[in-house]
Amino acid sequence: MPRRPNLIFITTDHQRADSLFMVQAGREVTPNLNRLARASCHFTHAYTTSPLCVPARTALATGLYPTRTGVLLNDWDGRTAGDFKPLHQTLAEAGYVLAHAGKNHIRVRPALRERVSFFDWADESEHRTHLEKLGVVNNPAADGLGFRREVVERRGDVAVPARFSSVRTAVWPHAEELFLDTWICGRAGAMLRRLMSGSTPFALFVNIWAPHPPLRVPQRFLEMFPPREIALPADVGLVPPGEPANRRRGIPAQLAAGVTLEQWREVWSAHLGLTTLADELVGSLWDIVERAGRAGETALVFTTDHGDHLGQRVMYQKMELYEPALRVALLLSIPGVSPQRYETPVSHLDVLPTLLDACGLEVPGGLDGYSLLSALRAGAVPERLVFAQYSGSSEIGDIRRGIIRGRFKYVHDPDDIPELYDLVADPLEQVNRAADPALADLRRDLHTDLAAWHTARGDRVDYTPRRPV
Repeated sequence: MPRRPNLIFITTDHQRADSLFMVQAGREVTPNLNRLARASCHFTHAYTTSPLCVPARTALATGLYPTRTGVLLNDWDGRTAGDFKPLHQTLAEAGYVLAHAGKNHIRVRPALRERVSFFDWADESEHRTHLEKLGVVNNPAADGLGFRREVVERRGDVAVPARFSSVRTAVWPHAEELFLDTWICGRAGAMLRRLMSGSTPFALFVNIWAPHPPLRVPQRFLEMFPPREIALPADVGLVPPGEPANRRRGIPAQLAAGVTLEQWREVWSAHLGLTTLADELVGSLWDIVERAGRAGETALVFTTDHGDHLGQRVMYQKMELYEPALRVALLLSIPGVSPQRYETPVSHLDVLPTLLDACGLEVPGGLDGYSLLSALRAGAVPERLVFAQYSGSSEIGDIRRGIIRGRFKYVHDPDDIPELYDLVADPLEQVNRAADPALADLRRDLHTDLAAWHTARGDRVDYTPRRPV
């Protein structure tokens, strides 16, 4: 039996799909990821299942849609978590040696570390302890520093005050090697060298925070993208005509209210700097593999849990189903599979079955995604329906349900008008065509498919069609 491939699974947080191959201020934002993309299966239209950290990462790890796992929110305590087997456990049971570096936002019960014995583990709590031992004060979320903004969050039928990361930017005031992601990836590199010294297949999971706010950036990276030299998307600071009224009441719109174009340039400068920092760290990890001559026997996954609006549609952060937040970067490098760029929409739900297939492991029935391995070997990915949901941040509140079919995206809000966008003719989603008579049949079909998918997966949302206007 041939040796199973090693696996390096890297995620970032809030990184936009369009950051790959983006050029700003005369320089590539992600030169290392661009190099990896050319040597991988690069999916330009991959979608998260939810533009929110915990449900997105739990779905990615289990291959199950959020309404299946019950993890619809940022459920930090795992109150709604269920007994679902994550990728880590399947690999461990197959004899893989596992290591983890970075955040852990996967919620299953029993918890991840109770299910799997890790060869090594390093997370933000260990980093915090390290800083405390050095006497370094690091509390960017403190109320008096302005890194959080108060909004009104819908929780059930009531609206309550809540605080979310703001658009404030600043220089990371300490040595670059003490920055969380730099430190985490230093630990990951040490793990990787130790893992490669053994003869057993391994899986290393690296979860990078950047470019997640608060936007405190090491000086070297903050200087890379001068705000005045950044080319902003055309819809930064502009609310599209005919937008559903609920969108201005959502958290992303509240976080962006009153932010000027000059401030958005500063936000983009900081966000891009953090993106380049993450890119540099990813490149450094893969360089370790290549220098050891192990690239040909190692599968690589790079993706992000969701994107960020960064002022488009006058929105900030995620928590809506528009492209800047919903579309994610996705690279799969699998030994024996030729690199190619794919524009067919795919889902995060497809990652787990594809990896199991690539590792020669049985793909269990009942998953919500599909193995892409045979299609990638054939060089053509078939078109399928892709689904996404948002249900609120800390409690059930604002409801969005989405479906992507080819070039079209349809969004259902039980409390507002539907949305239908042609993502080819209108990539900025400026023209809601739900009321277009020429697309009436398409709208009805997409609504039917959307309702059927979600209802079959335990969703309790009202799918009574609303009249588009």
